[in-house]
Amino acid sequence: MTAKPKMHLGFDFSYSHMGGRWRMPGAWPGRRFPDVEMFEEMARIAERGCFDLLFSGDGTGVPDTWRGSMDAAVEWGISWPRQDLNPIAVAMSRVTRHIGFGLTYSSTFMHPYYIARLMNSLDHITGGRIAMNLVTSTRKSDAANFGFDELMEHETRYERMEEFTDVCRALWDSAEPDAMLWDHATGRVSDPKKVHKVVHVGRFFKVEGALNTPPSPQGRPVVIQAGGSPRGIRASAYVADHVFGPDMALARQVKHRQALDEALLALGRDPSTVGILWQQPIVVGATAKEALAQRERLLTAIPDEAIGAYLSYNYGYDFSTLPERFTLQEIQQQIVAANATPVGFVHELALAYGASTEISRQTFFEHGARSATAFDKTIAGTAAQVADTLEEAFEATGSRGGFMLGHTVSMPADLIAIVELLIPELQRRGRFRTSYAGRTLRDHLTDG
Repeated sequence: MTAKPKMHLGFDFSYSHMGGRWRMPGAWPGRRFPDVEMFEEMARIAERGCFDLLFSGDGTGVPDTWRGSMDAAVEWGISWPRQDLNPIAVAMSRVTRHIGFGLTYSSTFMHPYYIARLMNSLDHITGGRIAMNLVTSTRKSDAANFGFDELMEHETRYERMEEFTDVCRALWDSAEPDAMLWDHATGRVSDPKKVHKVVHVGRFFKVEGALNTPPSPQGRPVVIQAGGSPRGIRASAYVADHVFGPDMALARQVKHRQALDEALLALGRDPSTVGILWQQPIVVGATAKEALAQRERLLTAIPDEAIGAYLSYNYGYDFSTLPERFTLQEIQQQIVAANATPVGFVHELALAYGASTEISRQTFFEHGARSATAFDKTIAGTAAQVADTLEEAFEATGSRGGFMLGHTVSMPADLIAIVELLIPELQRRGRFRTSYAGRTLRDHLTDG
């Protein structure tokens, strides 16, 4: 019998301590962010479940789009507080042996030499278990942190990302895999013929010099990218080893996969080698009733003001200024004109209800509550029910890649439920590994 293609699974812990989740039943009893033991415990649990990687999105700005103030975000914990994840990844790597770590950095604001060096260094410390999630930044407060008065234009952000990636690749390849000698007899450290100077002069970056670190244990750290617009999909085909896909309707995921395959082929890349990890908020329970009750708690997590702060920050538009009635098209045009994200919440509503549909402010925020808490995207059920849903999506999108599970209601309780209930069900169906076969994160993401 032919073995079934296996899924790859990441776990997204980006919001596990924010948006009211920190106070849900079962959430980190006796601990508060950023207690490093929280993250160490999470890593041990996830590795017990044979996850490919732990993943976190990130951003630097404190949300201040809603009413032009950061007060609501600070008061209610909307994308606040955060920490740089690279020391946390190191801590998690020291209590595990196999699981990988995906860290998010912005090509819009950061310099490629610094990031290439950081990722390579982290790859050594973790034994080849680092992935860089490269993002184009769409939030005004983040831009202000780095001295930008306005957001960079949408197309330009992706052009900068592609050049950023070119520089990183050249730097990672500047020392050949066997360049290091460490010869005790002669004292030679490395072979100068195998270390190459990089000279890059481009539209956005000017870089000269080899990377002064030993070559990466993985050859190059894994690169993940999540472009959703047509231009973003073309960029992800150029940039990514694996793509982080949005949690949208299955029919649209199928089209996204098709568009990515076309973009990969146009670049001469083999689509079978590039998986999509679809974002999937999830709650698993011993019974369907238990899981649905847990999901329902999301709607009690944050008040209306916090919902407004979340939506405004993530989609680059102050939704406190909405009139009593409006069409979605009107708001979408203003969002695009501001160089904010063109494929966000308003875009999703327009696809569902029609761009010319007029809605009330109250209706908008009712939908917004379900979006800001991920309630509307969260699948909840027994292990068998959730596995059925994952299998359907996996097969429909080409059985390449898998899922970035997460946005759970309370940690670590919901991660434990995934590991103890869902993972064994997927293993029973032949859809997920029962042990790690390789050494590096790149090995994990290419097995099965």
